[in-house]
Amino acid sequence: MTSCLLRTSDIAKDLGVHPNTIRLYEEWGYFSTIPRGQNGYRQFSPLHLEQARLVRLALTWPFLGDRDILIELVKCAARGELATAMELAHQHLAYLHVEIASTEAAIGFLESWATGQVTETSRPPMYIKEAAQYLNVTVDMLRNWERSGLLTVPRDPLNGYRLYGSNECGRLRVIRTLVQSGYSLMAILRMLQQFDMGSTQNLRDALEIPREESDVEYIEIAADRWLSSLLNFEQQALKIILQIERLKEVSLL
Repeated sequence: MTSCLLRTSDIAKDLGVHPNTIRLYEEWGYFSTIPRGQNGYRQFSPLHLEQARLVRLALTWPFLGDRDILIELVKCAARGELATAMELAHQHLAYLHVEIASTEAAIGFLESWATGQVTETSRPPMYIKEAAQYLNVTVDMLRNWERSGLLTVPRDPLNGYRLYGSNECGRLRVIRTLVQSGYSLMAILRMLQQFDMGSTQNLRDALEIPREESDVEYIEIAADRWLSSLLNFEQQALKIILQIERLKEVSLL
């Protein structure tokens, strides 16, 4: 190991955080043992710097997945258990791959539905409780989606109750699939508004790209651009793996 010593402020500057954050990292077990000089100051090594960089990669918000796994990954790296840390990193990456595949499947279902390749089985109109059971959602979810403008449900002329026919159920199935895949209601609304205007092309883009300037505030919400966010999380996970490899190299110096 090189004899180059670093101060708390050096580590903080590299990460772009306050020195107190580095002290918290030590308290939380994110570093291997940090020796002290005769003056009592912490003496960080290049290995500690790489450990700090791993913390920032793994635990900076926003992140997706099991936070406990990411914390344990960081602590394993601090203890020198790099094989276990690498195993956890690949476990995190595998989780993201499942999420990406699920989201791609949801978008594929959306595109098939929009072009008429997927149609809802014809059946008599249902009241809200029946529709919720049929779609495996709650009554409150159906009401919330309607309040959010995702669909308009016709009413029974005799009693004023909502009636869910094949068209409504098909639309709700798409909404449910996209919500379960992580998209925000605002993103889904943008897509459905485009569909309702007669456009069945580029609905995938409508989920990802704000249509009006007033919508810019939603860009920072991960669920508003879910597939893009997932792909960014995947790149972050790959960087975590590379950083663990870097830790292996530095620990041998």
